[in-house]
Amino acid sequence: MPKERLDKVLASQNIGSRKESGALIRRGVVTVNGQVVRQADSKVDPEQDVITVGGQALHFQRYSYIMMNKPAGVLSAARDARQETVLDLLPPELKRRGLFPAGRLDRDTEGLLLITDDGDFAHRMLAPKSHVYKLYEAELDLPATQEDVRAFAAGVELSDRICLPAELRLLDATRVQVQICEGKFHQVKRMFHAVGKTVLHLKRLRIGALELDPALAPGQARPLRPEERDKIFRAKDSVAL
Repeated sequence: MPKERLDKVLASQNIGSRKESGALIRRGVVTVNGQVVRQADSKVDPEQDVITVGGQALHFQRYSYIMMNKPAGVLSAARDARQETVLDLLPPELKRRGLFPAGRLDRDTEGLLLITDDGDFAHRMLAPKSHVYKLYEAELDLPATQEDVRAFAAGVELSDRICLPAELRLLDATRVQVQICEGKFHQVKRMFHAVGKTVLHLKRLRIGALELDPALAPGQARPLRPEERDKIFRAKDSVAL
């Protein structure tokens, strides 16, 4: 990897702003491979060099991957001047520059949301050619029927397009699960509207083979483990509805 400025590396790991990181370096509390470095523009390889700040080793992560149980009433956005966003909910230890929600949910939709600063990862996850399926649970205003199941399997016709085939499971009179490979969450609501139903409540349960951690209360978040990131891209055939 190309070497990077030391102050930039520290700032990327939530040590502080570039200015604050530079001040720490000039104070002599930062070492690289055991040597005190006082120049903020010193070049380092963060994946190879041993960096410490105040005697504590820096565990460098080039990108961050976070699972959140998104609550209703919060925007899936990096920032908003008037309303609370999912990034506002992150605990300080998970916050870092460049984070954004990958695969948004609307303000009232709950459940599994991934937050990252890795644009390539987000693009791959959302690209139609990746065939990453999402599983949602919906509460409807009217009972779903076997006719709806067949309509979803055939591909629901909307005003502007025909949806890809989706799997619809009837849980009880008005509660269903639907698995789709559409890129946008709002497609679920449009599909139900097309068959004469209104979604009263929607929650995303799974992306690929990655399930929402049941230990996460609404609004809570935690880092993804490497093996969990791999689950996102598991083939649909290996994931049961």
